Amino acid sequence: MLAQMMEKFKGGVSVPHHKPTATMATVPLPAPKLVVIPLQQHIGAPCQPLVKAKELVQVGQVIADSSAFVSAPIHASVSGKIKHIKPILLANGKRIDAFTIENDGNDTPIAEMGSVTITNKKELIQAARDSGLVGIGGAGFPLHVKLAAKEPLDTLVINGAECESYITSDYREAIENTDRIITGMLTVMDQLQIKTGIIGIEDNKPQAITALAEAVNRQPDLNTHQRIKVMKLPTRYPQGAEKMLIYATTGRKVAPGELPASVGCLILNISTVSLFQHYLDTGMPLTEKRITVDGDNIVESKNLRVPIGTPIEDILTFCGGLKEAAGAKIILGGPMMGIAQFDLTLPITKQTNAITCLSAKTATQPQEMPCIRCGRCTRSCPMNLLPLEIERALKNKDAQSLKEHHVAACMECGCCAFVCPSNRRLVQYMREGKVIERGAQ
Repeated sequence: MLAQMMEKFKGGVSVPHHKPTATMATVPLPAPKLVVIPLQQHIGAPCQPLVKAKELVQVGQVIADSSAFVSAPIHASVSGKIKHIKPILLANGKRIDAFTIENDGNDTPIAEMGSVTITNKKELIQAARDSGLVGIGGAGFPLHVKLAAKEPLDTLVINGAECESYITSDYREAIENTDRIITGMLTVMDQLQIKTGIIGIEDNKPQAITALAEAVNRQPDLNTHQRIKVMKLPTRYPQGAEKMLIYATTGRKVAPGELPASVGCLILNISTVSLFQHYLDTGMPLTEKRITVDGDNIVESKNLRVPIGTPIEDILTFCGGLKEAAGAKIILGGPMMGIAQFDLTLPITKQTNAITCLSAKTATQPQEMPCIRCGRCTRSCPMNLLPLEIERALKNKDAQSLKEHHVAACMECGCCAFVCPSNRRLVQYMREGKVIERGAQ
């Protein structure tokens, strides 16, 4: 059933839609010759290798794991031989060990693969960990950690907002695997005894809204029609941020420093819940994912299904390459929160949901000018922060002032920089401010 939005979150901006891939069905990428798989693709402790160089591995095999609770196992995405294990420098500045696997082209799966039966919360959590799933397209929070929340939960919120320009990977998931999404929601809700499920999706995705509502109505259990609601939300960035989405769908406010469980909510990405159900159905953990390749500088825009660890350059080649190389920018993710890449041999990871290719004309930032104190940055901030005061505290290296202005609460959505008429590098200043504030603790 369709439901109305509860509340409109404060601030945010209207970003250009730019989603030509919305009508493009997902196609598989030809198997890459090599995959590069970092040993940390999640928030929490990095994994330790369980295999050595020259060993043979199969698709879905656990090749790295950790005993830490906040972590997630790493699986081989192709079958073949471990060429080597050596550090790589990721675009976020982290240096982490990574496997390089030579693909034998056989896609040999692990022998023990099969459907997974769960009958209680403990088995649900274990299955989530075994799947290797983390937040798809987000910060990479391990799924099993979310499911293990000790607070009582009454609402499952599914994030189908996908509010950044260009990205349509979740939209295609909603259209191509609609019934699996609903089944996955019911699985989680039944085992965690959650009464209500809400799918929050922006109103610029009418086909997905209709498909999801029809999938709910197809469920044979009439109670499902009351338990799961599809909620159409006005298009507004950053609607997909968990605190914004929880407020829009339930009217509840998550306090600074608190998690959604503190207000009785569990929030999952729409692709995460779908892929979890896929694991339960098949026993195949997270080894591949859908990504959107788009932007004004790619020859052929596509939605692709790619093995995790595929080098960026292989994907760009399959899409016809870049229209122009000089001054171009390649971003993992969307143009608002994505991270620009310096090395196209770096791989797709569990969190990657898009590659955005921008021309020099689009990517070049205008010259930074003095602040005119217009207040647009403050009005646009969904976290009620004061970017101008945080910038001033940063310039003065004033850690106490940075703390008092809650720089740590910034989610780096980029709204402040997007609306600034002086082109201030406000997100950069927020990041630098966080470093100074943490260093003073």
